[in-house]
Amino acid sequence: MRAGKLICSTAAIFAMFCTGIGGLKAQIKDRTMDSQVFYRTVKVDGINIFYREAGRKGAPTLLLLHGLPSSSRMFQPLLTRLADRYHLIAPDYPGYGHSDWPDPKQFDYTFDHIARVMDDFAQALGLFRYTLYMQDYGGPVGFRMALAHPERAQALIVQDAVSHNEGLGANWATRRAFWADRSAHEEALRQNLLSLATTKTRHVGDDPNVELYDPDLWSDEYAFLNSPGQAQIQSDLFYDYRTNVEAYPKWQAWMQKTRPPLLVIWGKHDLSFDPGEPERYREDVPNAEVHVLDAGHFALDTKADEIATLVHKFLSAHLTGTQLTVGR
Repeated sequence: MRAGKLICSTAAIFAMFCTGIGGLKAQIKDRTMDSQVFYRTVKVDGINIFYREAGRKGAPTLLLLHGLPSSSRMFQPLLTRLADRYHLIAPDYPGYGHSDWPDPKQFDYTFDHIARVMDDFAQALGLFRYTLYMQDYGGPVGFRMALAHPERAQALIVQDAVSHNEGLGANWATRRAFWADRSAHEEALRQNLLSLATTKTRHVGDDPNVELYDPDLWSDEYAFLNSPGQAQIQSDLFYDYRTNVEAYPKWQAWMQKTRPPLLVIWGKHDLSFDPGEPERYREDVPNAEVHVLDAGHFALDTKADEIATLVHKFLSAHLTGTQLTVGR
């Protein structure tokens, strides 16, 4: 009798153990799926748009807009760190990364046009509410999207992106001359904007800790910039950058009027822009969170953990608890 009870007890314990192991495996599988990054392409306005996607659909969405001369690849460290709580989408613009590179004779490389393509991209994926994460060129793209459809932007995250004329530092003199007379300054602009030295400086800036930076970051980007057709694409788009400067007052007025939830992240070693720019956002949105990190223009290069923490705390404060637990 005792032997029978012992066998039953052992069987029950074994069953509980197996159930526990099964549950643990299921949790591990769920977490693995949450952190998995998918690499996809969708046709938008006749163009193949490549994008990276992580996290569960139904969770709060972050639409990540990259800078020059990067691509969605710059957001890879953030995708793996935030996918357990958020739905992250990072596209490559036309002419960048793994998206199509239409011939400039057939495609207008302007920020208005790219913003429209990105807006159509978001709609193609069924993204109707999202937080915009804007880095560098992502600023002019994202602000156009926010002003065109303010009901879709739940919050803004700005990382080393300018929306004030004073934010363009002294090294923009050559670039302003290019805007004033393109034909006379085209070659100087290409040397100033697309050289290996400039490409490296965009990452490292004046950070003395150069050993923290993977040199593949700038060597890969420099190779991209030297691909056939890229010089013309980048020149065309940068010539249109002057329209961003003209639009800055409109963006500022919109922020001042609507006071969107705003997180500003800046690398103090960034030599691309004026170091006073992050505080100028607080003049437009007094409640903005501003964090200046010991990092460069592409702050995710060295501060991915810190930025992921800042983003999560910010969204936790500005999105409801229900939204944050969806998909977890």
